[in-house]
Amino acid sequence: MIMVETSLLVLGIVVFLALAFDFINGFHDTANAIATSVSTRALPPRTAILMAAIMNFVGAITFTGVAKTIGGSVADPAKLDNGIEIVIATLIAAIIWNLATWWFGIPSSSSHALIGALAGAVLVGAGSGSVNWSGFGKIVEGLLLSPLIAFVVGFIVMHILKWIFAKRSPHSVNKGFRTMQILTAALQSFSHGTNDAQKAMGIITFALVAAGVQDNLDVPLWVKISAATAMALGTSVGGWKIIKTMGTKIFKIEPINGFAADATSATVIFTATLTHLPVSTTHAVTSAILGVGAAKRFREVKWGLAGRIVIAWVITIPVAALLSGIIYKLLFDLF
Repeated sequence: MIMVETSLLVLGIVVFLALAFDFINGFHDTANAIATSVSTRALPPRTAILMAAIMNFVGAITFTGVAKTIGGSVADPAKLDNGIEIVIATLIAAIIWNLATWWFGIPSSSSHALIGALAGAVLVGAGSGSVNWSGFGKIVEGLLLSPLIAFVVGFIVMHILKWIFAKRSPHSVNKGFRTMQILTAALQSFSHGTNDAQKAMGIITFALVAAGVQDNLDVPLWVKISAATAMALGTSVGGWKIIKTMGTKIFKIEPINGFAADATSATVIFTATLTHLPVSTTHAVTSAILGVGAAKRFREVKWGLAGRIVIAWVITIPVAALLSGIIYKLLFDLF
């Protein structure tokens, strides 16, 4: 009886940490969906955040493919004797990194943090033989390719829009696209929920399989609803530091630029969801904004800031992996 109660308590800790990660992910990545629409005044901030929270929730409960990828591609939870401990170290490391980058207003990737932390914890806690390197490589490949695709597509979309509306006055064009931004912001929020919320669902399911509570990677309904709710609540809090970075500091965004960036990144993210690949919504949005900015006027883009963001992207996976490995050692190997 004591062992059962202890197991349930540990599982409860995992669920709490996973939902905390999802909540933090919500306010950390709110900017992904609404930064451009807020900066162009297409939507008031409070309205934008409320809409983002609702659409994040709807997107989160609609799909589960990404959750299954997270739950089984980095390691097989059924073959890990210490899977619960690995998940705890993973979540603590990812939360620490997310809070640190949020505090400094750096739009880093929650996805990179979680994937890197999980790989690091499995490596330290179970050895390199327990890491599914091909599955891990496939995920990293998707994480790396998606921003490049978003940049190129954003660049092309913006050039097409410039060609179509070349003879129209900037005032009338921006007036029309300010309204269209409401739609693209909603789509962006929906796509964010379909991909990012799946990561917490996947890590909870990973823990349930590791604990022997279930024998497959199907996401239970209560996990879907709780993860979707946590992300929606986090989104409702907002992430103003990152909104400022994304919406104003990369380049001066006008409604037509915001529309192009949001439409591009939403398409890239949703395509990844349909193929069950976890991608960084932060990477997709930032890269789309950079691509659109480069198409508008290359010199206006603050490439120095973009470079610092890229550095954060590059170091997130190894730093999160190292951090989770250290946390695993401190919590479980030394006691």
